[in-house]
Amino acid sequence: MARDTVETHFTEAVAALSPGAPRDPGLPVREGTGLTGARCRELFEFQLGSRLLDVTARRLREQDEGFYTIGSAGHEGNVAVAAAVRDTDPALLHYRSGAFYLARSAMAGRLPEEGLRDVLLGLTASTEEPIAGGRHKVFGHPDLAVIPQTSTIASHLPRAMGVAFAIERARQLGLPGAWPADAIAVCSFGDASVNHASALSGLNAAAYGSYQGLGMPLLFVCEDNGLGISVRTPDGWVEAARHRMLEYFTADGCDLADIHDVARSAADHVRTHRSPALLHVSTVRLMGHAGSDVEMSYRTKREINADLERDPLVATARLLVEAGLTTPDELLLRYETTREHLFKMAMEGSRRPRLTSAADIMEPLAPRTPKAVAPASTVAGRSREKAFGGRLPEEEGPLTLSQAINRTLADALAAHPDVLVFGEDVARKGGVYGVTRSLQKRFGAGRVFDTLLDEQSVLGLALGSGVSGLLPVPEIQYLAYLHNALDQIRGEAATLSFFSRTAFRNPMVVRVASYAYQKGFGGHFHNDNSVAALRDIPGLVVASPARPDDAASMLRTCLAAARTDGSVCVFLEPIALYNTRDLFDQGDNGWLSPYAPPARWAETHIPIGRARSYGDGRDLTIVTFGNGLRMSLRAAVRLTAEGYSCRVLDLRWLSPLPTDDLLHAAELTGKVLIADETRRTGGVSESIVAELIDAGFTGRISRVTSADSFIPLGEASRHVLLSEGEIEDAARKLLG
Repeated sequence: MARDTVETHFTEAVAALSPGAPRDPGLPVREGTGLTGARCRELFEFQLGSRLLDVTARRLREQDEGFYTIGSAGHEGNVAVAAAVRDTDPALLHYRSGAFYLARSAMAGRLPEEGLRDVLLGLTASTEEPIAGGRHKVFGHPDLAVIPQTSTIASHLPRAMGVAFAIERARQLGLPGAWPADAIAVCSFGDASVNHASALSGLNAAAYGSYQGLGMPLLFVCEDNGLGISVRTPDGWVEAARHRMLEYFTADGCDLADIHDVARSAADHVRTHRSPALLHVSTVRLMGHAGSDVEMSYRTKREINADLERDPLVATARLLVEAGLTTPDELLLRYETTREHLFKMAMEGSRRPRLTSAADIMEPLAPRTPKAVAPASTVAGRSREKAFGGRLPEEEGPLTLSQAINRTLADALAAHPDVLVFGEDVARKGGVYGVTRSLQKRFGAGRVFDTLLDEQSVLGLALGSGVSGLLPVPEIQYLAYLHNALDQIRGEAATLSFFSRTAFRNPMVVRVASYAYQKGFGGHFHNDNSVAALRDIPGLVVASPARPDDAASMLRTCLAAARTDGSVCVFLEPIALYNTRDLFDQGDNGWLSPYAPPARWAETHIPIGRARSYGDGRDLTIVTFGNGLRMSLRAAVRLTAEGYSCRVLDLRWLSPLPTDDLLHAAELTGKVLIADETRRTGGVSESIVAELIDAGFTGRISRVTSADSFIPLGEASRHVLLSEGEIEDAARKLLG
């Protein structure tokens, strides 16, 4: 549907309206509604502004001055949702939420032009746009409690569920949080998105929590125009597919009076009962999906005209005119003057500064302040003795990797009341491998708790908690399971700071039971050895400790970086090393480490991106990480016995790689063997080789890796996984 068709229809339809008898603007605009004439006139202004922003976006695109044409035309009824909630209620908005945004901006006390200018600067990709700074056109503002969303497939629904959960959990824990204690979260999305797995996760998890008696003050708003770009949504599908545990409200989004009353009832229900509800809004889509969309290729003229007849802007104009609150001429004059004013504002915005360098673009991607993180990682709780039951971990003697992680989590929970530890099986059972054993008993179910079995919901809970002022530490049971929900990290967690210029952050430390070498147990899904999907996510911190002392220090660093810088960290824990005690010989306890007392946390601090070196050999450097560290140390001892002088470098951090330490260790020997337990193709070793070459290393490089295979059951796994023997053989070959 072309822009001029929609504009012409509005002009003709409004001109044909017949004014009614004048009505007191303080009275309902029509019988049977709570919408007064004065409020209707006010909301119409936001609807009009939203429509003309869409018109302006198309005009800008035609002149090659604008870069975004997905608009809100036909969805302007969402202005009533904004009016039904408070300007302090966190909102995660659909990309057709122009009228909502303009109303929210004004509700917060801003001038009407400020909201309009925000959107225009986004359309023209100006660095002065207040949320993304020209990186994307989004609805968001730190002063308006509007969290920017870029997704078109409802990946923000799990986060919205997490925000609602965090509102209530912060109140129960007596923490300030980011939102008022009686706030509700509002989350809007389209009808086609209802079918996406992330939407189903968000809806189901909210209902699941509410069913268990947890507070979930979340208003889902499905704006149903019957189309997913060109694919039709079957009539009645949204209602049929809605989760039966959600309170259901339905409204005509093209009738401002109807949606005004229903949205207010829905919001009041959520706020009063602290339980989720679904507001199903019937809308139309005008002007196509975007500027490049040719609707006539998949819709009939009759269908397009039917949508025009339901134009919500015309419908609100009719309410005002028939109530005698304005005239057709006044409305048309207002339309034209606003249209031209907006275009002038847009052309001015198109001359504002834009991003001009990679450094400017990447500046908010993942802020790092190591000097601030270091002291933050040394904070111990005042009630450590109580938390540990009188026996402090530094008094226990040498610990395993699993025990070191457990004690570090306990220290974090004792020191910071906003830390939450959660995931499937982590509470009463203490995790599949017992890593979180006894934490719930010590700190209570409010802070250490089990979740439903859905990785998207687990991470959505973390996303919502992090942006709401808490520090979540979710657990994913196995590395292979993380891929079920990777977009929650890639598309939601990692992008928030980037698209909000750090105004919004979602700090978190995602613990993942990782890697293989479980003596054949479980096959691939319990022995995944691929981290490629994590390492290409910009700004993500990927930690991979192998030794118990490193695990404790690195976990403290990740928690401090999350708290201080808003970092998103993934903490990969080698399952096969959880309970390993020996290094070389049975009973040598060479893999155990004592737990450092708080007085030594400063000296044992491990900054992000710093490796650890073993030995002082001058013949060969073996670069490795995770399970490869133990194998490489064992191989190095045997090579030393043969007269070779080796050193082993444990990377510890897979993103960012410790490039300086890597190059230094390589240059000390001139020969580098990379022992990589991930796959040969797409594995970590490829990046290590590239880093060495890019840094100018001219020595010899070789690598041994696991095969490009999934991992089978039983002893067959030995045939595709990196082994000590392969490391030794490759080392001898490289040494000549």
